[in-house]
Amino acid sequence: MTLLITGGAGFIGSAVVRRAIADGRRVVTLDALTYAGCLANLDPVAKDPRHVFEKADIRDRAALDRILAAHRPTAVMHLAAESHVDRSIDGPASFIDTNVTGTFTLLEAARAYWAGAGRPEGFRFHHVSTDEVFGSLGAEGRFTETSPYAPNSPYAASKAASDHLVRAWHETFGLPIVMSNCSNNYGPYHYPEKLIPVVILKALSGQPIPVYGDGANIRDWLFVEDHAEALLRVLEAGTVGRSYNIGGESEASNIDLVRMICAILDDRRPMAGPHARLITFVADRPGHDRRYAIDPARIRDELGWRAATPLRTGLERTVDWFLANEDWWRPLLQRRDAGQRLGVGA
Repeated sequence: MTLLITGGAGFIGSAVVRRAIADGRRVVTLDALTYAGCLANLDPVAKDPRHVFEKADIRDRAALDRILAAHRPTAVMHLAAESHVDRSIDGPASFIDTNVTGTFTLLEAARAYWAGAGRPEGFRFHHVSTDEVFGSLGAEGRFTETSPYAPNSPYAASKAASDHLVRAWHETFGLPIVMSNCSNNYGPYHYPEKLIPVVILKALSGQPIPVYGDGANIRDWLFVEDHAEALLRVLEAGTVGRSYNIGGESEASNIDLVRMICAILDDRRPMAGPHARLITFVADRPGHDRRYAIDPARIRDELGWRAATPLRTGLERTVDWFLANEDWWRPLLQRRDAGQRLGVGA
């Protein structure tokens, strides 16, 4: 099996690449290497003969046609996306351009490739999305595959649009697709603009740790390596045309999560006082969804997958990785907008 993985130099994409190579698959990584793309994420497989890297943008149809023709993948796993909610508040245009127009361009290239190859039954287009397309939950309930779409941020809206495009290309053109919507990921190689790496790096530097609003927003946390395993399971065993919700079954409020990380750092890297003293509540971002939670019953019952990493264990592994890999994250702090508050709205 040869996989074409878009966004494969990003956080989740590179985890899928590394896992696929470890499992013996051949992988073609496609990435435009925008600000969040990092070739160092692929260092563990860079010299593996089963891995090929192609620098290209999913909006570039000519490049997509060339890459598909050259490598003849048996599946496309689409993870390339603009993904940071705060950035989507400050600059929504790039999210529409990449997540909507880019997905459309990739779908058309994949459809032409698949049709030109005689519509092989084994071909799959796996679209990877987010639980944020479903909006915000109250104190009870969890998202299922039939939950109504109700996106509240420009990012979530752009991903919802891409989900609808993928579904339409299956229903209208017969493109053999599978889809998945995941909860919040965390783990090694997490770009330092999202909550968990921000907390770790602010704490290590002794800077204030920002917590939005009252810190009571709840997320379902999924260790990225568990997610990579689930995505490959959906690709290989999922029913064509079907979507699968992938969750970690590990809900935590933001403030409780931050305190857990601080406690781990107190043990791993003690300082003059507890790291939790650095916690600083800041103005909330506009449209901040209160709670996400995923019901993973379908993927558990149909495909036999369930997240294996408890939240505390995953956080310990993540903190330990950041402590051991300063040469990876230190250069990233010099990139665009590093360390700046984004998404404050007009």
